[in-house]
Formats: sequence, C-alpha cells, structure tokens
Amino acid sequence: MQWTWNRGLILVVVAVTWTGAVRAQEQEAEVDNCRVCHSVLDDERLGGPARAFTGDIHAARGLGCADCHGGDRTLAGFEGMDPAKGFVGRPGKLQVATFCGRCHSDAAFMRQFNPSLRVDQVAEYSTSVHGRRLAELGDTAVAVCTSCHPAHAIKPPSDAASSVHPLNVAETCGACHADAEHMAGYQIPTNQLERYRRSVHWAMMTDGGDLSAPTCNDCHGNHGAAPPGFSWVGNVCGQCHSVIADHFAQSRHAKTFALLGNPGCATCHGNHEILRARPELLGLGEGAVCGQCHVAQDAGGTTATTMRGRLDSLRAAYGGADSLLLRAEHAGMEVSQARFELQGALNALVQARAAVHTFNPARVAAYVDEGLDVTAAAHQKGVEALGDLRFRRTGLGVSVTIILALIVGLVIKIRQAER
Repeated sequence: MQWTWNRGLILVVVAVTWTGAVRAQEQEAEVDNCRVCHSVLDDERLGGPARAFTGDIHAARGLGCADCHGGDRTLAGFEGMDPAKGFVGRPGKLQVATFCGRCHSDAAFMRQFNPSLRVDQVAEYSTSVHGRRLAELGDTAVAVCTSCHPAHAIKPPSDAASSVHPLNVAETCGACHADAEHMAGYQIPTNQLERYRRSVHWAMMTDGGDLSAPTCNDCHGNHGAAPPGFSWVGNVCGQCHSVIADHFAQSRHAKTFALLGNPGCATCHGNHEILRARPELLGLGEGAVCGQCHVAQDAGGTTATTMRGRLDSLRAAYGGADSLLLRAEHAGMEVSQARFELQGALNALVQARAAVHTFNPARVAAYVDEGLDVTAAAHQKGVEALGDLRFRRTGLGVSVTIILALIVGLVIKIRQAER
C-alpha cells in the first residue's frame, strides 16, 4: 500500500515537472527575441522601431517583427537575421508597396484579422500619382505606405493618435505637400494645408466636431491619390453636395465650363480654401464671384443680381416674421405653432440657395415665392398675437381702473358712514 502511494506521488511529480517544462518551452518559443534585443539598443535607428512597436496595431493583433522582416525570432543574436531564414532588413522605397502588400493584398490572410478591410490598396496605389512616378520614373521622393503610416507605430484610423485619423490627415499629407524644399521639383503649390485650415470644411471638423467633413483623402482618394480632373471635379464635390451637383449639371455653366476647361465647382468656390457659402458670393458687388466673368450689362450679370435680390427679399421677410413672433413669445403669447410653420420659409430659402446653381431666376423665384407665402402667414399670426396682447392689456387696464374706482367709492362711503 505504501509502495503504491509513493508510486502515485512520483507520477504526479513527473507529470507536473514535464508540464512545466513544456510550458517553459512554449513561453520561450513565444518570446520575440527581435524586440527583446532591439528595444535596449541606444541607437534610435535600431532601438526606436522596437520600442514604438508596442503601440502598433500589428502588435495588438499578435504579429511580430519576423512576420514582416522574416528571420527566426526564437533565436537570439545575428543568427536570427540569417537571409537563409527569409530575413529582410529595411526595404527600399521601390519595394515598400510590395512588402506591405504581401499580407494586405491577401484576402484569405486578412480575413482572419478584419474581414471588412480592403485588399486592393497596392493595386490602387499603382494608379496614383505617387505610385506611377515611383514605378515609371523611379522617383523615391514620392509617398509610399510608410510615408503616411509610420512603419512601427501604425494605429487604426479611429484612434485619435493615428496619422490617418480625420483630424490628422491634412497634417500627414502636409508633411510633404507643405514642405517647399521637398516639393521644389514638382511645380506644385505648397500652401494647400495653410489654405485648407481657413476653409469651412476644416472649421466643421475642428470647431463643429464633424469628423465626416471632407479632408484631403475625401477629395483626392486614399491609396489612389490624384488631383480631381477638371472634367469631373463636380462629381467629387457631388459626393456630399448631391442636390447642388444635380442643379449645376442642368445649367448652361456646366457646358460652358467644360468647353473653357474650367474646373466646375472650383471655378467659383476654389479648392482647398472653400469658404462658407454667403449671400455676398452672389451678384456683382464686393466679394461676389459672378463679377469675375460678368458685368451689369450682360445677361449673366442681370441673372446674378436678380437672383440675389430675390434671396435677399426672402431673407428679410423671414427675419421680420421671426423677430415679430419672438416678441410675441417673450410677451407670453402662445405662438409655438406659428414659429414651427415659419421653418418652412427657412427650408425654402435653403432650396432657393441651392437652386442658384441652375442659374435660372425662375427656379429660384419659385422657391422664394413659396417661402414668402409662409413668412406672410407667420407675420400675420405675429401681428394677431401682438394685437391680442394689446387687447388683453387694454382690458386689464380698464378692469383695474373700474376696480380702483369701486374701492375709492367704497372707502368714501365707509368714512361718510363713520361720521
């Protein structure tokens, strides 16, 4: 019996020891010796990538140095970087897209990490200005994958610290495009970032917190980045401004601009420094864009001033009705329904401003007249509410006067009775 118990104890000890040894071997195999060694190196070129990789999305998904650079991460020392084991050091710029594309172009491989992630980035990059210059001219000054996605510190676009987070995209593109020395040989302006930061789009994104507002890649593309051609810039703007794009496509200007080689929307609104649409842009006055091509004596100038006048009339009528109803509301009158109905005039004003892009005064007038009918009805309700208020106040004054007279008479009577 004693021998049986001792034999059982020995078997347990052996099993525990064997399990511990296996686990130790597994842990040793899991150690990424590339990062262990490189992270303690003082040379930033060698140690920096390993230290930065801690916050990289690839590291978060369980990938390590050898998954990109090859070699054997279980070996400590230079033998782990043996080319015979598939080790690749720092790829040259000509090889970066293919280097990243080994995984990112493999749908079966990428599906296990993110099934929705696109796998055509390399193919798309080859159509871009960057990719074409790299392949056709060997221009290594152009952007490659690692120019926009820092090689060892890549974060998802949803991360505010990511180089491709919406708030950071302009800065990422501007790292090259706002560098006059870097762009010196390309004959391309370097003020795009500065101009974009004065635009309504940047204000919407930063001040308004609207991360869906357009930034560089929304208009130029991501991996297939290229300037929108003059003939289809309207399609780019039309991704967001679809109603205005439809109006413009039906106008005479669409055909005229195409014949003249003018870039659609950008002819009047610019490209990077797109300012908020203001009434002053329409017409022939100071700050109006119509005056760039038209004068008061031609048909275009007449059309512009007519449309501006109609919009101003609706804007003034809306402001008057709104002010009147606001006075009545502050005085305690019930005008909530009238104020709600007045929003129809504001909607008509928005539609009329969009219809300006048809350059057809009749189309604009139709919306303006609809809005004027609404403002007239709202104005009348405001007048009636204030009239009712005056009637109530007059009635109250008369009632108070009568009551005071009765009180005075009663007091006199009482005193007479007392005497």
